[in-house]
Amino acid sequence: MTEVYTGGRVFTADQRRWAEAFAVRDGRFLYVGDDATARRIAGDAASVIDLGGATVLPGFVDGHAHVVSTGQTMQQVDLWGALTIEEIQRRIAAHLAENPDAPRILAHGWQHAAVGGRPTRDMLDAVVADRPVYAQAFDYHSIWLNTAALDEVGIDDATPSPAGGEIHRDAEGHATGYVDETAMHRLVWPVMAGFESEDETDVALRAALGGYAAAGVTATTDMALMEEEYAAMRRAEQAGALTTRIAAHWRIQPTGDEAENLAQVRRAAELRDEHASEWLRVIGIKVMVDGTVDGCTAAVGHPYADGSLAEPIWSLDELAPVVLAADAAGLQVAMHAIGDEAIRIAIAAVENAIAVNGPRERRHRIEHLEVADPADIQRLAALGITASMQPVHADPAIQGNWRAMLGDERIERGYPWPEMTDAGARLAFGTDSPTSPHSPLPNMFVASTRRSALDPSLEPNVPRLAVPLVDAIEHATRDAAWACRAEDAYGRIAAGLHADFVVLDRDVFTDDPEVLLQARVTRTVVGGREVYAA
Repeated sequence: MTEVYTGGRVFTADQRRWAEAFAVRDGRFLYVGDDATARRIAGDAASVIDLGGATVLPGFVDGHAHVVSTGQTMQQVDLWGALTIEEIQRRIAAHLAENPDAPRILAHGWQHAAVGGRPTRDMLDAVVADRPVYAQAFDYHSIWLNTAALDEVGIDDATPSPAGGEIHRDAEGHATGYVDETAMHRLVWPVMAGFESEDETDVALRAALGGYAAAGVTATTDMALMEEEYAAMRRAEQAGALTTRIAAHWRIQPTGDEAENLAQVRRAAELRDEHASEWLRVIGIKVMVDGTVDGCTAAVGHPYADGSLAEPIWSLDELAPVVLAADAAGLQVAMHAIGDEAIRIAIAAVENAIAVNGPRERRHRIEHLEVADPADIQRLAALGITASMQPVHADPAIQGNWRAMLGDERIERGYPWPEMTDAGARLAFGTDSPTSPHSPLPNMFVASTRRSALDPSLEPNVPRLAVPLVDAIEHATRDAAWACRAEDAYGRIAAGLHADFVVLDRDVFTDDPEVLLQARVTRTVVGGREVYAA
């Protein structure tokens, strides 16, 4: 069956940005252009679908996300937008009242400014003392536990902090309940993984896929994939239940042992080689070079406002062999680097791989790039490193603590998206959900205005660093697809590509950018198949 979609305003994200109609056959775009030609090519037997003047976009490609975690948070206490400790406590107490038999409480989304920077177990004990409470920070770089949760994971005053992370303690040496970076990864998350059965992981994946379909996300780049998540994705694919295309980067944990680190790279290569389909691929590795500005764990070149300086999670000596091995294996390397010092380490690791492994096609990437030196932007562009960034992280409503921690002229260059493209780098946009909401339209609002999607009345965050809306959408479709080597499969409305597209209930290309916050997806199509209808 061939279908002709006509009567709409079609933004293609292709060389010819606009079209009035397109034809779909066997799940792919057959033709994109004018109405008359689409009808002739499709033939008299084609089904004609009148879009009624609606705006059509390529399906969004989330350039950086955590798919299963996104589904998991849909079932947790939502602390996003809670501006005080009292409001956080109220939401947790309300959840407990609605779920009195829950063995523990999981929450997510609290911001450092709402809890005075680093919260304590007492704040949670005051609301829930008889069962564990685990509250994940909005950026997923720290977690806040009550006393019962500390006991459950086995953290006490004598537990040592692993390299690259910290079990925070008070002046008397008592664990406060605030745990960050690798201490969270190694001591807390493995215990939390045991809370969820295989069935519950499948439920979380289904929830994420449903959310993506409703929001118009037809493909995503999963960062920090782990075994149980990959297994759930394989089960969903075998059942024909994947409705979003997933390209994944395998999480590499720093172990302090080069052989163990390289074994993790080999596992990523094994997964890449054993299975790759149009729905699910392992394409590379993910490495956390540093932490976050909010937690003062991002590795920056000169101190934070409080005088502190964080060490990177991976030194160059530790990182370089991992990047070298992944590069030699043809894997893409995605490196979380927020601070300028971490960015320099990431760039140097790629430079080393190029010097040793020689010429080849590469698409390595640096994630976030929030505090970037202009000279380093020029370097990463010259090396062909993709700048993978998340506009929603620059939302003014969540910037108070970020700006206070830096406290100097660096805040006027935070999240420098246009500097990346001006230097010649490829710029891919994502959401980093669940650290931020997964819906792409508010992300496009922040990208094109530097205003807040949470509170549009706030002053914009360095408005000179906004990007035009058409460019922002291309960074969130075409460029995000290119970044995971999918430019010939999806990311544009173009002949030969998978027919992945979304229909909106209003024209977002108007003079009023707030339309982006009001618009809703009315139809999401993946491979020519409707996966969501409002």
